[in-house]
Amino acid sequence: MMKRTIMKIWGLLALMMILNLGWEAQAQPREFRFKQGKFRIAQFTDLHWMPGSAKCETTAATVRSVLLREQPDIAVLSGDVVTGDPATQGWKSIIALFEKARVPFAVTMGNHDAEYLTKDSIFTLLQQSPWFVGEKGPKGIGGLGNASLPILNSQGKAAAVIYLIDSNDYQPRKLLGHYDWVHFDQIAWYREQSRRYTQANGGQPLPSVAFLHIPLTEFGAVANHPERYGHYLEGAVASPDINTGLFAAMVNQQDVMALFGGHDHDNDFIGLHLGMALGYGRVTGDEAYGELKRGARLIELQENAFRFDSWITTAEGREPAWYYPSGLNGQEERTMTYLPAVSRTTQGRKPGVAYTYYEGKCKKSEQIAACKVVKEGVMAVPSIAEAAVEDHFAYVYRALISIPERGVYRFYTYSDDGSVLRIDGQTVVDNDGGHSARRAEGKIALEAGLHRLELLYFEDYMGQALEVGYSSRHIDETPLPASILFLP
Repeated sequence: MMKRTIMKIWGLLALMMILNLGWEAQAQPREFRFKQGKFRIAQFTDLHWMPGSAKCETTAATVRSVLLREQPDIAVLSGDVVTGDPATQGWKSIIALFEKARVPFAVTMGNHDAEYLTKDSIFTLLQQSPWFVGEKGPKGIGGLGNASLPILNSQGKAAAVIYLIDSNDYQPRKLLGHYDWVHFDQIAWYREQSRRYTQANGGQPLPSVAFLHIPLTEFGAVANHPERYGHYLEGAVASPDINTGLFAAMVNQQDVMALFGGHDHDNDFIGLHLGMALGYGRVTGDEAYGELKRGARLIELQENAFRFDSWITTAEGREPAWYYPSGLNGQEERTMTYLPAVSRTTQGRKPGVAYTYYEGKCKKSEQIAACKVVKEGVMAVPSIAEAAVEDHFAYVYRALISIPERGVYRFYTYSDDGSVLRIDGQTVVDNDGGHSARRAEGKIALEAGLHRLELLYFEDYMGQALEVGYSSRHIDETPLPASILFLP
């Protein structure tokens, strides 16, 4: 009797263990999938968790608030996570936050993390959590935690990738600056990972995003760009003095849409540099220095597209989003004045662009009217291919442009020599004057419907070029297509 009772107890315990293992397997996804065409990442950076500090609870409250509000598919902690002793206790507290919230998380190392616990010990501790989805990374290359996490589409095929890269911490040769850098072998590892994903996708690169702690030197180009979006309160980018070419490798591989860092607590800007987004997370830790309201950066990927939206979330709510690849943002959508359409329909309109062709010398677009009118006519899109001479000619183009939806639109001209683009009488792109081929751009807020477009162009001497295009939040940059142009 006693023996049967003991066996029943052991049987129940075994069943509970099996059920528990099954629950764990379901609760902690080792693979990620797009849900209804979207995948959301929460980036927490610079928690600077110091065990025993009263500020730990404030930091924890920030993390919990973001996780509850945003319901991310994964959280990425981008360095300087635990910066005090006892570090093991601190890491266990951080892990518990994500376990309790049932949110998978990954970690990249910051420059301060290894000051309190070795990187190997940190990752050994992390790997004990069923909700940790990162890796120690391949042996024999710089840093620890280098990893690539594929995101699957509804067919179970890799459709996007998250790269985690250790930016290392300090280097001993002070002549070369304070911070270490991403090493050549790490870049070689990334290139090989990227190549394999691209090869498996029929030769097409997969839309990807990457995370590290210390920003690259290229972040400085975004910091000084007029289109920068977000805060730049540091007044500097604390990057390594040595540039080992990670940015160039990512541009060359054509897969990484954006690289996100931390480290500089009072920077949270994002912007485009050579078509790639470079951005900071929002400082999370209350123990960390800085004036910004604590929170996190959210990145929402779109399935089967090189496109994402990104915004900052704090306990007070969301801040206006930034959009890739257009580089436009929700703040300007809210504040810019929208020009009304001259008509809501294209019905009865004839396609084309009306033009007047001139010959004569110009140094400014305002001088075109004084030149000799040679020809007038209609063409499908603005073009200088039919110019009768190589130098000293000009065009004025007029059309109605069909805008599909209310929004902010960016227009550009690429010209040699001068060009000026106006919409509804408002100058949007000023690329005027005598110059070699160059690009200029501008933004305008438009209601859906038809708007008056006027383009002035002149060629002085030595080379000629003209291209005009546009983009919006939902339209990738393209030369103006004939399908949206109608005769005035």
